[in-house]
Amino acid sequence: MNAPALPAPLILNGPGDARVEASAFGAHLLSWHCRGQERLYLSPNAGFGAGKAIRGGVPVIFPQFGERGDGPRHGFARTLTWEAESADPADPQAARLSFRLADREETRRHWPHRFEAGLDIEPGADRLRIALSVRNRDRSAFEFSAALHTYLAVSDIATTLVHGLEDRPYLDSAQAGAACPPSDAPVRFDGEVDRIYADTRRPLRITDGEQMLRCEAEGFADTVVWNPGEALAAGMADLAPGGHRRFVCVEAAQVLRPVRLEPGEAWTGAQILILEGSAAQYRIGG
Repeated sequence: MNAPALPAPLILNGPGDARVEASAFGAHLLSWHCRGQERLYLSPNAGFGAGKAIRGGVPVIFPQFGERGDGPRHGFARTLTWEAESADPADPQAARLSFRLADREETRRHWPHRFEAGLDIEPGADRLRIALSVRNRDRSAFEFSAALHTYLAVSDIATTLVHGLEDRPYLDSAQAGAACPPSDAPVRFDGEVDRIYADTRRPLRITDGEQMLRCEAEGFADTVVWNPGEALAAGMADLAPGGHRRFVCVEAAQVLRPVRLEPGEAWTGAQILILEGSAAQYRIGG
């Protein structure tokens, strides 16, 4: 029996040449084109079958991160079809693409709570805002973790640096969650990197040759930085050979201290990506 077809992607044209494309399957942002080029990485080998997470773009991680819980790895939100809002994405007055997910039988099998989640994608002339919201519709409190697993396109991971985490300790998931002191240097990628940084407040900057992207967050306390490296990537069937060299994941996340919502309460977390000028000012020490 063939798997059910996924809904057709929705497209929104923003100011200037800004353009986003997203699927209601997982409320998954597939593409962000801005200032003449694609800013997200989507694997050419990504699977688009129902129930299978899409490799690349911006998967929505909810209600658990990784295997920190009893449900599916990284939660169920990225492998369920959300409801697209009724606003016409072709309308030039439309400001965003919006998706909603409410609890149903499929979710309650893994997480026995009544909730409503929303994802809003808002492109600007030089920026992109992605906001995840969760409301507790249950009669008792619940806790959850969440992240926006953003695959940023880079020309070469070997020359990519992440600035702004130099003074932060981290948990190294590539080393069984070992606690590590601050590196006092930008994050470099010469192999597998899988780190969770707690309580990251200031903006981060990702430099890739002459390109620079500022990454800000609202509501999310943590930052996850990930690239599988050559050895791990070789075993990923949905990643093209050498594909790990073309992206870095910098995720706004709430991992180490889950969000707790009382009945009727709501939470919103957002990641804002802003294109900036030359990366030359960050070369010193990089």
